[in-house]
Amino acid sequence: MALPDPGEQARRFIKVREAHRSEVQQDYVELIADLVAEQGEARVTDLAERFGVTTATVANTLARLKRDGLVEDRPYRSLSLTAAGVAMADASRRRHDIVIGFLLRLGVSPAVAELDAEGLEHHLSAETLRAMEAFRG
Repeated sequence: MALPDPGEQARRFIKVREAHRSEVQQDYVELIADLVAEQGEARVTDLAERFGVTTATVANTLARLKRDGLVEDRPYRSLSLTAAGVAMADASRRRHDIVIGFLLRLGVSPAVAELDAEGLEHHLSAETLRAMEAFRG
């Protein structure tokens, strides 16, 4: 197989790097939304436990999310999403559901579909997601 044109290959790698950068944002806002829906609140300790990281790591990530206008963090209160954070969480959940539905339709077990969707959902184009959604019915 021949190497692609250098410019085309660079565009592909740039797209992957951009997806990696937004992946953490999407995971955090989606989990915050899920925790608020399920428990009524999302706390730093909840996020640290569920992501398997330290509270310091969560605090650093939340500072970036706050800077980017996705999360509100008020002293002595649980975390909340801004309108932009809610929109990102909703879009992330939708992509996640499409990918899981597609994988299940292919015959992948629910546990593996859930695990694989966590990585795939951040790297798929809108075109691919539309095709997956159409395929799963």
